[in-house]
Amino acid sequence: MTPAELDARLLAEFLEVLGGFAVAEGEEGFPPGTRTVLLLGPREPGFWPHLQAQTEWDGSPDPVDRWSRRVVGRLACDLGAKALFPFGGPPYHPFYAWALRTGRCWPSPVRLLIHASQGMLVSIRGALALRDEVAVPPPVAQPCETCAAPCRTACPAGALGAAGYDLPACHGWLDTGGADCLTGGCLVRRACPVSATYARMPEQSAYHMRQFHR
Repeated sequence: MTPAELDARLLAEFLEVLGGFAVAEGEEGFPPGTRTVLLLGPREPGFWPHLQAQTEWDGSPDPVDRWSRRVVGRLACDLGAKALFPFGGPPYHPFYAWALRTGRCWPSPVRLLIHASQGMLVSIRGALALRDEVAVPPPVAQPCETCAAPCRTACPAGALGAAGYDLPACHGWLDTGGADCLTGGCLVRRACPVSATYARMPEQSAYHMRQFHR
């Protein structure tokens, strides 16, 4: 499958390559023979309506993960690759560390992952572990280096900061006064200027917030 053919397959499922990295021969932590890893995530606009039209959106638990397994798994089979996912553990694959290896994701000032074009709304649905050495999207400059960092002060509960994530404070705020976060997505993630340029639908963010706060 050529790069153009891969992109066409991903486009049909409203997915894109978020980044990738080379794997050394025999490197531990990857399926045997892996030489390249590609991280896949939603392509906007259009991902959320597309997903809701799929058979997995049937009222049963975990429709997004089940869809990801089917779509990314089918693609991996067609490529002779292995599909890897950030869910389904323990144990879990170190997707955060893998994202940093792409040179297109970084820890934000509040330690949440930020992507070059998706900001803090980045969502990795799976990865392809390929046996071939293939070209990957090049590293880019970290947007946080020239940003005023509104994310530092955006959390009304003070739950996110350089010291880490205060999970009880976050859930406490969502219980008592966090309607805006629940209906539109985390205010910290939305405060990121890069997030503001990404066409993710508020309905998708609201769905993930409901799954998180239940």
